Amino acid sequence: MADRTVTLEELRAHKSKESFYILLHGKVYDVTKFIDEHPGGDEVILAEGGQDATEAFEDVGHSDEARALLPGMLIGEFEGGDIKLKSGAAAAQASRMSGAVEKGSRSVESHRDFHDYQLTPS
Repeated sequence: MADRTVTLEELRAHKSKESFYILLHGKVYDVTKFIDEHPGGDEVILAEGGQDATEAFEDVGHSDEARALLPGMLIGEFEGGDIKLKSGAAAAQASRMSGAVEKGSRSVESHRDFHDYQLTPS
């Protein structure tokens, strides 16, 4: 295990294909060499740059083989420990949910007199 502590600024400074760090479970990994080999495509990893990728990583259900690669890429512990920095995937999902809720609210509001409608059997 690496004896290094990685700051938030350092994590965020390494989010290009030339130098890419991810944060998983409070640990920082240099996955630069793995980006082009990632079975899900590079865009999946690149979306998590500078943020906590734990949720996205766990939601996919990575294999034991994928998890076995992590120790060789470990840089060190994250200075904030296991804090939750919103991931790109989580931010996108939150945005979609917010939009759906807002759209649903407008839809319900535009039909606020729905109790005036009578349901009839078909």
